Amino acid sequence: MTAHRPVPGRLRAPVPGWTTRADVVVVGSGIAGLTAALRIHAADPSLHLLVVTKDVLAAGSTQWAQGGIAAALGPGDTPEQHERDTLVAGAGACDVDAVRVLVTEGPDAVRELIALGTQFDHHPDGELSLTREGGHHRDRIAHAGGDATGAEIQRALIAAVERAPEIEVVQHALAVDLLRSADGGVAGLTLHVLGEGQHDGVGAVHCRAVVLASGGLGQVFSQSTNPSVSTGDGMAVALRAGARLRDLEFVQFHPTVMWLGEDSQGQQPLISEAVRGEGAFLVDFEGNRFMQGEHELADLAPRDVVAKAITRRMMESGRPHMWLDARHLGLPASAVSHPGDRGDREAIVTRFWERRFPTILRVCREHGVDPVTELIPVAPAQHYASGGVATDLWGRTTVPGLYATGEVACSGVHGANRLASNSLLEGLVFSRRIADVLPGELRPWAEPADDHRAEGLVDGERRRAMQDVMTTRVGVLRTATGLAEAIDVLGALDPGDPPVGPPAWETSNLLTISTALAAAAAIRTETRGSHWREDFPERDDTKAGHIDSWLDTAGVVRSEWTWAPSTDPSTSEVLT
Repeated sequence: MTAHRPVPGRLRAPVPGWTTRADVVVVGSGIAGLTAALRIHAADPSLHLLVVTKDVLAAGSTQWAQGGIAAALGPGDTPEQHERDTLVAGAGACDVDAVRVLVTEGPDAVRELIALGTQFDHHPDGELSLTREGGHHRDRIAHAGGDATGAEIQRALIAAVERAPEIEVVQHALAVDLLRSADGGVAGLTLHVLGEGQHDGVGAVHCRAVVLASGGLGQVFSQSTNPSVSTGDGMAVALRAGARLRDLEFVQFHPTVMWLGEDSQGQQPLISEAVRGEGAFLVDFEGNRFMQGEHELADLAPRDVVAKAITRRMMESGRPHMWLDARHLGLPASAVSHPGDRGDREAIVTRFWERRFPTILRVCREHGVDPVTELIPVAPAQHYASGGVATDLWGRTTVPGLYATGEVACSGVHGANRLASNSLLEGLVFSRRIADVLPGELRPWAEPADDHRAEGLVDGERRRAMQDVMTTRVGVLRTATGLAEAIDVLGALDPGDPPVGPPAWETSNLLTISTALAAAAAIRTETRGSHWREDFPERDDTKAGHIDSWLDTAGVVRSEWTWAPSTDPSTSEVLT
């Protein structure tokens, strides 16, 4: 495979103009970051905790979570059933021990979230309202505000942090790079703070531990459900610090993202899987329900199955999208098959939408579609990174003093394809586990060692070209030829000589993660879960293992199999 230019070993940045100290720095303010901060504070109130977030506290991915949080809380449901559904969705790539931790500790974690003040939806009799999403065989999705679960959880967590003034918060702070001690462990973190509070510009926080909870990598692609802040910063920071990334090729494309046109870029409106959980179904341009016969759960099949079915139908028909029919939601079964008075039907469906999916209803109407009376145009778009910074069951990474939780991490629970609504639960459960061990294993204070990594920077103007090649060559459909082209384009990308600042730092992080992702996808010569190789369309269980990525001393991304029971060593290539 053609050689490519090394990625930055560290980001070019000004010498820190200010310094401060904290025992623990938490990077990120979603469910994973704020839970970690609150739990660490509860475990040892004497520790000085600093939460840094790239925007304001509520700006991350958690607030966009519509469907809900999955846990075995309903009558007849059990952690064992939740475990089975998670393992099936993960397509043979899950860490079974991690899944067991998730599903057994999940119910208590959700109850604690309720005790913290999260107001989930309830039935009139007071019972928790639970719904179903793709891949689940039970109603186990707790939701809030109909389709505003993430926003409600974020509200409750922010309120709890505000009740704990000992937790210091710095907003508008971009993590630049880790500072490492002589033994390679964490000694601090450099930040760029955008004129907020007493710190401005680039500074350094000396600390004893860093918890990465910085979210995903959605802006690697042209279209994503992720907010604009999701530029893979935490993954890139960890990689440059010597941590291993795992299973980056498993990128989940949500099947039902509202199609806004061929040229639409950036964050796209998500049409939650819960809409199909309430009875909506997919149809093609001829009105055929094409998920019938594709899977036993039809429209509620796991996300990779639905995304592939939509993509295939789009390719076969030459259409740019398919349709979601939700014009009957809330109607009694008899009214669905025997239409009555149109006005009465619309009134019933409108009331249902306003109660159950008010946010989606508003967004659809803002884009000129009324789901009460019209089909919703949908197509797959990037949604979630199942891979990330490799961790153990307690959130520890391969760098001493560095922990990771939430979407930035690869805990092993999602495997090749995340089960719907397991993401919020993962951040909740594994942040709690980090808090259980971190206070007792804090490293002593250490001075940052001299940093000999080669610094670099990529011009923010290169972002669009990078996103375009990642979308067309490393998106839903992948081939050896397309992946090789992507790696060549990424490697040949002229970094330019940009001014130091957030656009160049973010673009450098995107290039680093794009390179690692494409490399991992090229090595995995099979189709598994969300990784779809057209040239290797079958799942191959001799390749059931993980692919790890790291930076060598020259700043070259290398990838290799870390566990594959029967893998032919000749398939374990290193990309240079």
